[in-house]
Amino acid sequence: QVQLVESGGGLVQPGGSLRLSCTASGTTFSRYVMGWFRQAPGKEREFVTFISRSGGSTYYADAVKGRFTISRDNAENTVYLQMNSLKPEDTAVYYCAAAPLRGTYYYTDDYDYWGQGTQVTVSS
Repeated sequence: QVQLVESGGGLVQPGGSLRLSCTASGTTFSRYVMGWFRQAPGKEREFVTFISRSGGSTYYADAVKGRFTISRDNAENTVYLQMNSLKPEDTAVYYCAAAPLRGTYYYTDDYDYWGQGTQVTVSS
């Protein structure tokens, strides 16, 4: 069983930055593609970004491209999400998720394991 624990959320002013972390246990971390999703109040959970097992490839939703950066440290079983130039519309609960190798990683159904989420609020 894979356990994922996110941290690093909080309240930040527009234009500010936050770094989220997600640490995995109970598995060989490097076997999984890792993704970040977010869910704003009243909206469906949406794709933000994912990173390949080696960390060599990354993909981003258009809404965050150029502002967010995903990275991973397989030795530390941790994936990160660096969020810069934050906007009020980035306010959401952010979830990390783990997917086995299956070829598609843009949808919630592609992921087998989820963290509990961490709240990010962008407001002045």
